[in-house]
Amino acid sequence: MSTTESPLPQTSDDAPVDETRPASADDAGALSDDERELLVDNLRYVLDGRWRATRDDVRRRANRADLLPDPSRTLEQARARVLDEMRELSEEGFAAAGFGADHGGTGDVGASITAIEMLGYADLSLMVKAGVQWGLWGGAVENLGTARHHEKYVADTISLDLLGCFAMTETGHGSNVQELETTATYDAATKEFVIHSPTPSARKDYIGGAAEHARMASVFAQLITAGPGQEPESYGVHCFVVPIRDADGNDLPGVTTSDCGYKGGLPGVDNGRIMFDEVRIPKDNLLNRYADVADDGTYSSPIENPNRRFFTMLGTLIRGRITVAATAGAASRKALAIATRYGLVRRQFDAPGGDDEIVVLDYLGHQRKLLPLIAKSYAIAFAQNELTEELHEVQSDTPAESPDGSADDSKAGRQRELEANAAGLKAYATWHASHAINVSREACGGAGYLDENQISIIRGDIDVFTTFEGDNTVLTQLIAKEVLSAYADDVQGLSAGGWVRFIASMARDVVVEKTAARQVVQTLLESSDEDTEKSALTNRGTQLRLFRNREDHLVRTCAQRLRRATDDDNDAFEVFNNAQDHLLKVGQARTERIVLEAFVQAINDCDSRAAAEVLGKVCDLFVYSALEADLGWFMMHRHISVERAKAIRRGVNELCSDLRPYAATLVDAFGIPDELMRAPMIENH
Repeated sequence: MSTTESPLPQTSDDAPVDETRPASADDAGALSDDERELLVDNLRYVLDGRWRATRDDVRRRANRADLLPDPSRTLEQARARVLDEMRELSEEGFAAAGFGADHGGTGDVGASITAIEMLGYADLSLMVKAGVQWGLWGGAVENLGTARHHEKYVADTISLDLLGCFAMTETGHGSNVQELETTATYDAATKEFVIHSPTPSARKDYIGGAAEHARMASVFAQLITAGPGQEPESYGVHCFVVPIRDADGNDLPGVTTSDCGYKGGLPGVDNGRIMFDEVRIPKDNLLNRYADVADDGTYSSPIENPNRRFFTMLGTLIRGRITVAATAGAASRKALAIATRYGLVRRQFDAPGGDDEIVVLDYLGHQRKLLPLIAKSYAIAFAQNELTEELHEVQSDTPAESPDGSADDSKAGRQRELEANAAGLKAYATWHASHAINVSREACGGAGYLDENQISIIRGDIDVFTTFEGDNTVLTQLIAKEVLSAYADDVQGLSAGGWVRFIASMARDVVVEKTAARQVVQTLLESSDEDTEKSALTNRGTQLRLFRNREDHLVRTCAQRLRRATDDDNDAFEVFNNAQDHLLKVGQARTERIVLEAFVQAINDCDSRAAAEVLGKVCDLFVYSALEADLGWFMMHRHISVERAKAIRRGVNELCSDLRPYAATLVDAFGIPDELMRAPMIENH
């Protein structure tokens, strides 16, 4: 799919817009319908990013109310319906973008992520089911397999002639993938791997597709083999293609599947469990891009270091994590859009001196509920666009770690930064979605609790997003490690104690003076005073500096805490464990700084002055509300004075008032298809 786009629309013959006019609150009420529509279009253009053509295509196809979840369906009916919808998507060529052009796809990674993100406006069960089939199962074959696997499985995966699942998580080990218990032992006599679940805790758990539809599984297991004259040895976790059902849906010999049943949401996804009892598969079913086993049992890999090999394999699978973050963003935008539209029609309590009751969004308390979350949703959307584009460029380019073992340090570093940013944004976006959707429900009162108005369904469906594709706490901690050690090779794979000892023994200060990777950020920083109290808080450079100062302070003080591990009297793990709250704060601060910088870049790149000025207000509200949420830390560490703290609280109120006339415009710019926004509580007013 081509990514060439038309220029940003500036004017229309029907409604010329004076782009020199400031986008003030007063102007919002004065805009004609045509002018408002153009402003919505300009905001949407910026929000849609590079793959706006893909977004428009999915909008057109998905503008159908029958794609919404129906809570009256049984579990069986919901699963069948989602599978039928996936077949429709397949017939329309929906999945091809995610696979290479040399084996049935179009190789447009960014378009693939964007298309699945847009499903978040319809039914999250459909998005998850599609993500499992084409992103996880298909992604494992695509990224960990070689030509023999691509030729055998990819075309049928795209067409749904082959349904697969992604069997990584186990009952006993979720986030700690390196310690998975399932084994894959090579039998040189038969040239087969024997897949086995040695303990009850080795059961593959929560696996989408495993309960009913999947016929194949990409199984992650400890590879055990022995070359001639050698004792069997484990070479760590690798991925294998394992048939689990026959054509009639019956478990194959040695395979036992079971159903997770009803969950807190996502009824259309058939999550299940898998146990293996000495299941034999051909040697060629090892996905062998990064490691292989010869007929005689000899193990080989172009990547000698086992930790690097493991992280390289997992690094190729981050597309799923990025897709989860993107879809969480879509779900939160939809809930906020529904709640905002309801807030514009719902009235409560008589207006002084009038006969009508007051529109609830005219109350500051209601504005404070929704508008800061809308601002944060904008910020996350811009960061997500950048992350998707970076993944597209990295995965469309030469791999950072090629199968012949050569490595380009710059590409490897780019890959590691991508993985860190993906982990951080996944946690940030899904935590935001969970909170924003719950606030949206509350903002609609009892009506928001009715399934017919959608928000309660979205709330149940989104809940698991904070823990699947990486538990958010673990991912945030991972970010902190990246910041502190820049993913030094010596650190990868170390235990908590080993990692702390490495950090503690570093001779140099872990924090170096950062230079802005973006010219616009550097320019803005130079425009503000280094003493943030001396620059106006509306100064974008001051805002950037406050976020950066927080991150740097946290990194320095966290490193100091961890250095205590060098003392003979201190236990390294205890030091690490006691500093875990600090580590998490480091990760959160880094991600929020990156999100702000993405917002700043988006404003800089916006060609419409009117849209850019509205976005400037939205960005201010994002910053002010983020500072307000963390005022305790900023004041405790004297980065913000008491007087400035009071100004921040006043600023949130003033910005909410300024943006109140733009509330409908801001959510309309999300571009959610009308048929997917159906809610009787709005329609009946």
